[in-house]
Amino acid sequence: MHILMLAQFYAPIIGGEERHVQDLCMELVKRGHQVTVATQQTPGAPEFTIEQGIQIYRIKSTTQRASWLYKQAERSHHPPLPDPEVSWALRHIIQREQPDIVHAHNWLFYSFLPLKMWSGLPLVVSLHDYSFRCTQKRLMHSGALCSGPNLIKCISCAANHYGSVKGTVTAITHRLSIPVVGAFVDMFLPVSQATAVGNGLMESELPYQIIPNFISDMAGSLQEDVDGFVSQLPKDGYLLFVGDLSKDKGVDVLVRAYAKLNDAPPLVLIGRQRPDTPSDLPRNVMLMGRWPHAAVMEAHRRSIFSMLPSVCPETFGIVVIEAMSMGKPVIASRIAGLADVIIEGENGFLVRPGDVDALRESMQQLIVDLQLRERMGQGALRRAQDFRASVVVPCFEAVYKKLLQTTAGTQSVNEHREVLS
Repeated sequence: MHILMLAQFYAPIIGGEERHVQDLCMELVKRGHQVTVATQQTPGAPEFTIEQGIQIYRIKSTTQRASWLYKQAERSHHPPLPDPEVSWALRHIIQREQPDIVHAHNWLFYSFLPLKMWSGLPLVVSLHDYSFRCTQKRLMHSGALCSGPNLIKCISCAANHYGSVKGTVTAITHRLSIPVVGAFVDMFLPVSQATAVGNGLMESELPYQIIPNFISDMAGSLQEDVDGFVSQLPKDGYLLFVGDLSKDKGVDVLVRAYAKLNDAPPLVLIGRQRPDTPSDLPRNVMLMGRWPHAAVMEAHRRSIFSMLPSVCPETFGIVVIEAMSMGKPVIASRIAGLADVIIEGENGFLVRPGDVDALRESMQQLIVDLQLRERMGQGALRRAQDFRASVVVPCFEAVYKKLLQTTAGTQSVNEHREVLS
């Protein structure tokens, strides 16, 4: 098969979603498929390149030309409506590459919608967040869980998140476009049951299948030079947090819980600093900043256990699986996708979001009980096997094949394009 991947960001811009897209592309190439990526232009990156067997087209969007719309020039998020330059570029890519199927991962797929009938291509949309239902994609409102969508509330929330003009336009176009999107998408792929619920798929008649994020079968075994990073880690064991150092991720809750521990090992925080990153840190808390993925995996390997006490509804939490793949138990919030991954008492603990005392008690229990840590570590290794690429990637292939078989009974995709070109 030839898969056209649509992703608004791609390497060298790497976050959790971008890493998933890149890993999926590489795994599909390994399995004999042809993969083309269409993404937005990145400053300093070539317009076209072939990397690890993947063809990458970087497209200049109309909205990118309005740089004043964005706080970060390298992260110019695609709006929930077609961008004329992106649609035009996608048309040429489709004519040149002749893909069999389109697999989108965020709002960039809006620019494919005007081409859906012309191309005849099946459209698959992975949902890594709550962007089908929530304008700011997080299901949070005024620092708390949102009670549900409402146009006036969404406009106010989006204006606070994106800025007044951009937020208002984004909220209105997003709300109006939902019925259209549902009619054009052949299959939604939420990464967890919580993601399906949060996007309203379970109460709709829209087609969806849950396919989780995954880690490489070789996760943690790649030989890369990470000595300059891991040499900064404590020698005698430490507790670990990986992720944005923000209130959404519960870092302030974690720091307060850690301050209440007795004889605790050092706490290592790895991730991007945010405006709300705590500045008053207890003794033995080490702030490391962002690290390359290989160094993060080695940090997991050397840690005692990991934590992700998020207060926002995480759709999945790939960092949890990465920690488990290194045989480490995880303490996380009992919220959304995290509760789909962690089995209480078997591979970690689940605590109420924002509960400092419950988090402290779980941490203290794992610190003092070596046998419990070892038993949970073995449970973590077993659970991580469910999320290996060799288990998950065939699920994507099965979806592709099923959709192609559905369209094969009418007119071949290439014949359809030849007639309409």
